[in-house]
Amino acid sequence: MSLTVKWGRERLQIPLPPLDTKLSALRQTLSEHTHLAPDAFKLIYAGAIMKDDDAPLSAYKIRPGGTLLLLDSTPAASPSPMAAVAPKPPKTEASTIQVIQSELATVRGTLEPDVDAFLRTPTVDAEHTRLGELLLQALLRLDAINIDSTWTEARRERKGAVRAVQGVLDRLDKGWREAKAQAQTQTGSGPQR
Repeated sequence: MSLTVKWGRERLQIPLPPLDTKLSALRQTLSEHTHLAPDAFKLIYAGAIMKDDDAPLSAYKIRPGGTLLLLDSTPAASPSPMAAVAPKPPKTEASTIQVIQSELATVRGTLEPDVDAFLRTPTVDAEHTRLGELLLQALLRLDAINIDSTWTEARRERKGAVRAVQGVLDRLDKGWREAKAQAQTQTGSGPQR
């Protein structure tokens, strides 16, 4: 049983640890593979940002064959042209919701149409990579929004926004995989490594 770890352009296959293993142990394993400090990256699985290093993997509903996103969060990580400056922490729940909705509107207004256009004729690997990176950065910006523990509506909004952005990212990756498989079928070649 293995787990795919998507790290930028890299795809790592690692053995899936027992589900009672703490996230911190998986983080240490990934640190050894990537040579990043254990606290220098974020992990996302099924649209959820994995934050609690003391939680067992079962808390995140990780399954064999699943894909885990590893996002380098070191200051030296290069920003993209679309990377926004992190907003100052909002003062109210309403202003927090407004920041979340603004981020989601940006994704829906700019990135989602680009993903749709790409999926109509997915031929350029660099465009797939660019769109994937921009969507991952949107996920990081949503995660960086500070929400007071009593703001249930803001938490619900952020969770919905993360799911929506993750959905666009999943659709992009699925469409790219299908296009590559179709191209291989049409050329008569088998899967390439």
